[in-house]
Amino acid sequence: METNAVENAVIGVQQMLSNTPEWMKTAEAMLTEFGLKLIAALLIFFVGRWVAKRIQNGLEKGMLKAHVDPVLVTFTVNMAYAALIVFIVLAALGQLGVQTTSFIAVLGAAGLAVGLALQGSLSNFAAGVMMIMFRPFKVGDYVEGGGTAGVVKAIHIFTTTLTTPDNKRVVVPNSKMMGDNITNYSAEGTRRLDLTASIGYGDSIDAATAALMDILAKDSRVLKDPAPFVGVLALADSSVNLAVRPWVKSEDYWAVSFALTEAIKKRFDSDGISIPFPQRDVHLYKHDA
Repeated sequence: METNAVENAVIGVQQMLSNTPEWMKTAEAMLTEFGLKLIAALLIFFVGRWVAKRIQNGLEKGMLKAHVDPVLVTFTVNMAYAALIVFIVLAALGQLGVQTTSFIAVLGAAGLAVGLALQGSLSNFAAGVMMIMFRPFKVGDYVEGGGTAGVVKAIHIFTTTLTTPDNKRVVVPNSKMMGDNITNYSAEGTRRLDLTASIGYGDSIDAATAALMDILAKDSRVLKDPAPFVGVLALADSSVNLAVRPWVKSEDYWAVSFALTEAIKKRFDSDGISIPFPQRDVHLYKHDA
């Protein structure tokens, strides 16, 4: 009897299923399939976001360990995270059956439009990245570039800030800074002064040279190695020009230049060595009528 009851129940269920309308079966199959796709899409999104966050943290730690500029680190890790999130969202939508080709095309067109609109800014950004990576100069260096010269106060992603010797702040676009020669006067730590001392043709070259070498020896800021040099530079129209070439520390350059120029004038005056100025002889001829 019990066996017959079970068999009758099974037969009843089979009859009920066989009597289920076709649209209900189709709807049930579609819901089941969509539910599985939805679960897969959610897994892709949440797991992908977790992986993207780990990649962002790892990239940030690696760049900071490599002593990359903090501004570049922040920008790079944020851009990388945003790109990963976009990729993850597209993958999740694709799992749901959404055609992502149109989204990719729209993103590409938008990226092209933004790139054309921000062409100058992007070139400044690329130049800023190169400056931060290759370090042609650092904050505190006295440099010449981009049509100006001054002490570097800040290096940003898009611009570089300089302070001129007369205390003016100049903001130079990075593309202009990297688009021409950069002269870094502070990179080597020492600089050579190129001074010229002029004496008359009637003065003794040996006496003038000895006086100049004595002046250089008395200034403690003049380096002994490399040794200073004094020699005849040119036989000019009105003077004999002597080259004065001492080496100094970069931070002493201008102070020593001013001090030596003053010392040379005073020493030549005390030793009776003339400092000629350009002159021209005019000869007058008288002709009888």
